[in-house]
Amino acid sequence: MALIFVEEISERLTYTLDFIFKERGLSYDLTNDHHFFANSSVPKLNYSNRTFDSIPQLLPASLIFDEQINVYGINSSIFENEECLAFNEIIDPIASIFYVLSRMEEYTSSLEDIHGRFPASNSILNRFNWLDKAVCDRWAVAFLSFLSREGIVSYSNEKHHVHIVPTFDIDNTFAYKLKSGLRTSLSTIRDFLEQNNARIKERRLVLKGKMKDPYDTFDYILSIIKRGFSARIFWLVGDYSKYDKNITYKNLLHQQLIQKMAKSVTLGLHPSYKSNSYEYFLLNEKERLEAIIGQPIEHSRQHYLKMKIPVTYPSISTMGIQHDYSMGYAEACGFRAGTARPFHWFDLHKNSVSNLLVHPFVYMDGTLHEYLQLTPLEAQKIIQKLYDELQQFGGDLVCIWHNETIGNYGKWEGWNDVLEFTLRLNNTHNE
Repeated sequence: MALIFVEEISERLTYTLDFIFKERGLSYDLTNDHHFFANSSVPKLNYSNRTFDSIPQLLPASLIFDEQINVYGINSSIFENEECLAFNEIIDPIASIFYVLSRMEEYTSSLEDIHGRFPASNSILNRFNWLDKAVCDRWAVAFLSFLSREGIVSYSNEKHHVHIVPTFDIDNTFAYKLKSGLRTSLSTIRDFLEQNNARIKERRLVLKGKMKDPYDTFDYILSIIKRGFSARIFWLVGDYSKYDKNITYKNLLHQQLIQKMAKSVTLGLHPSYKSNSYEYFLLNEKERLEAIIGQPIEHSRQHYLKMKIPVTYPSISTMGIQHDYSMGYAEACGFRAGTARPFHWFDLHKNSVSNLLVHPFVYMDGTLHEYLQLTPLEAQKIIQKLYDELQQFGGDLVCIWHNETIGNYGKWEGWNDVLEFTLRLNNTHNE
């Protein structure tokens, strides 16, 4: 048990110390009673500007005790041989963890991409080339190493078992099946005008039952689940619009497929693009999916990863969502929040910990292929690097795939190998 002295015990501090200590099976205690601290015989750290004789000290940045979202001078420095943040010239790994984990920078940023998302290019982790590093875990280990060297705790960072969690977004259940007559007619006319004879032929064969729909990879997803993976599926049931183009939730065969999948896997909501602007749609879609599967929906991931902090998280929390899987970037792989460990979202406006558990993802299929323009072999090298980081510092390898990207169809030919490469990582490293 490490005893830590602070001038003030704040919500921000306990939240961060829980991430450092409890996530690694260690315990700590806080006190702001300097007499008690000075007379205590247990191993201790002075995390304040007060001076105690012969007691290890770490100067705190004010950020960890502030109650508002303030502006700080932020630079890169070194703490225990690890690159770290310095706030107004104070090198503080604890404040660094809180700043990144709470996504404080997103509260004050007005920069958005065309979908209203906070861009990876504007993040502080991108600024210092840290996006591919689990920096919050690195800083936690560096801090614990400092405490170990001072004889305050006994900690050794050992190789971690990585929990691989494949997740699937169902934006478009089928390429051809179950679509309305009007949609089918319009698509056929478009293919005719574009002289896309291959799609015309495919559509005809699928609708006649002579060919499997190329987006029908649901048996394959079930086979992954049977192999022991804790997969997640997020289904789009919003009304048709420019960015929401799934088959209507009213189709009974569509409902039967959703019900079939829900029997084998945790099913979550994929809130429509427009639900970000209108909570009415979010509640409507959640109730639709709950009515189809006959159970509460507690998991969610934003369609297009369209998430705005701090707006989105309070919104989905009030709707009963307890687990979010949207924490990551569309255009970059890595660690948006500096960790791949699930963590409770800290609401900076309330200055308190929420009940919403955030599950960060480390890569998405579209990031690798469409944004970064990688080949399957190049993508595997990126994934291997991310996996190695998690083996060293801990966390879950949550990845995002779509039912249309895992069937080796069209431009996604060869990409099923990338998913399988991911699923084999633990077995490969245990041989």
